[in-house]
Amino acid sequence: MQAPEWTNQHPVNAVRWVPVELVRANDYNPNSVAKPEMDLLRRSIEADGYTQPIVVWECDGGYEVIDGFHRHLVGKEMGLSHLPVVVVNRESTDRNDRIASTIRHNRARGKHRISSMSDIVVELSRRNWNDEKIARELGMDADEVLRLKQISGLAELFESEDFSEAWEPGDNEA
Repeated sequence: MQAPEWTNQHPVNAVRWVPVELVRANDYNPNSVAKPEMDLLRRSIEADGYTQPIVVWECDGGYEVIDGFHRHLVGKEMGLSHLPVVVVNRESTDRNDRIASTIRHNRARGKHRISSMSDIVVELSRRNWNDEKIARELGMDADEVLRLKQISGLAELFESEDFSEAWEPGDNEA
């Protein structure tokens, strides 16, 4: 029985098992998982196997994790030879797109460390993404982007912003 044609556009329809050494973690994932949840993830994979593939981007002769960082980590720690992956966004190769995809996957499901999210907003700003694009691609509103920029404390991120001039004590004294 052949799958309907519309299923071919979804990565989950093309899970493949790839050698674990070809799958590498990204260096921008702001998610953190506490030890009890990591232990439970390990137990889940041991008891039930992989029930969700690791979402990856194909690049540099291997695969970079977009979603499933902790599933990837557990599989490596367990000494598995292969991991289940699905490849997304084959046509895009830009790091900005990979970062945005990771954040979309993570934010749809959980929480992030604030400092790591601030670092990501800083990186995307430095890579010429404006605030509107950052907000749209990462599922934020303008105020959240601004707050994350403020956390970084980098003046360069605000050089294009309009601010009122500072006042000195006594300026308004009659």
